[in-house]
Amino acid sequence: MRIAKHPNIVQLYEVMATKTKIFFVMEYCKGGELFNKVANGRLKVDVARKYFIQLINAVDFCHSRGVYHRDIKPENLLLDENENLKVSDFGLSALAESKRQDGLLHTTCGTPAYVAPEVISRKGYDGVAADIWSCGVVLYVLLSGYLPFHDSNLMEMYKKIGKADFRYPSWFPPEARRLVSKMLDPNPTSRISMSKIRGSGWFKRGLIAELKKPEMENEQASQDSGNSNHNAETKQESVQLPNLNAFDIISLSDGFDLSGLFDRISEKRETRFSSRQPASVIISKLEEAARRLKLKVKKKDAGVWKLERLKEGRKGILSIDAEIFQVTPTFHLVEIKKSNGDTLEYQKMVKEDMKPALQDIVWVWQGDQQQQHEEHQEQPQQQNDSSSASTSNYD
Repeated sequence: MRIAKHPNIVQLYEVMATKTKIFFVMEYCKGGELFNKVANGRLKVDVARKYFIQLINAVDFCHSRGVYHRDIKPENLLLDENENLKVSDFGLSALAESKRQDGLLHTTCGTPAYVAPEVISRKGYDGVAADIWSCGVVLYVLLSGYLPFHDSNLMEMYKKIGKADFRYPSWFPPEARRLVSKMLDPNPTSRISMSKIRGSGWFKRGLIAELKKPEMENEQASQDSGNSNHNAETKQESVQLPNLNAFDIISLSDGFDLSGLFDRISEKRETRFSSRQPASVIISKLEEAARRLKLKVKKKDAGVWKLERLKEGRKGILSIDAEIFQVTPTFHLVEIKKSNGDTLEYQKMVKEDMKPALQDIVWVWQGDQQQQHEEHQEQPQQQNDSSSASTSNYD
């Protein structure tokens, strides 16, 4: 869960332990299980598609980090207060290093009605293909209201799974029917891939609908901003920002960064800068930069703003959190952190777009001061070396 941090995956905040118990502090999902919604009957097509897109985004992200869930089902898919899907329960998940020499996983696990046929056969299986099968079963359940494979006799049910022996109800959308059939292909080598699922017409129609909403919201926000700049400035002055104490500042120091103990892949997913400008000026500059870069802006919590690209990137929509901390009334620290999307796309945006756009309010970027200090230290050393060389030659 530390490896797979994604907006559609339940977040792990902290792990604590006593001599007898281990405590996981996790994100609270107020909406409960997706299963409870399906238990009342099938979902509307647009609602089912929304949940399916979020599921594929989360599972594909897990795969990109070498994590295979292996127990995808509506009971393990939770909903937050905004009705967004959150994948949970990684108790049966496996990491890429769990593969044997044949490059396959071999542990038979999962929930019978959702498990892929190759997992049952016990001959080894690809974790990506097995998860895609389970996602296909989930999509069938969302659109039909019941399971594709069901039998009181477990062995008979396994036979049906092995042959992909199931039928569609009359109301099942034809385009979704074609997609599910490709996901529930009993042959894992010919089963549809994640990239082709994303490229399917039924999947892309949902993405287009989602992209139109931010555009309309941005247009409305721009109009509101243009009509009430004075009011906005007044409100920004009263923004409540989190304060940093001495311990917070120490923990932000590179020398005390312990993330390497937890992260398998060393990736720069955050950067910070300090500013001597008031909070209202920093917020205005962030919003101005976002408009210039065609990013959707929304406030999350006290001092936190989310910036999102409107178009999907290599690993979903690039999303950045900008959090402002007050050190003193005239001195602020701003942390810019990638919350979703591709790390390389994030790094490129920060370097090529955000740094130039925010240069008017930045006092110093994290790392710049250290680099300048190191360069300053090198110069006297070089002079000493050249002096030594001159003396040596003279002697």
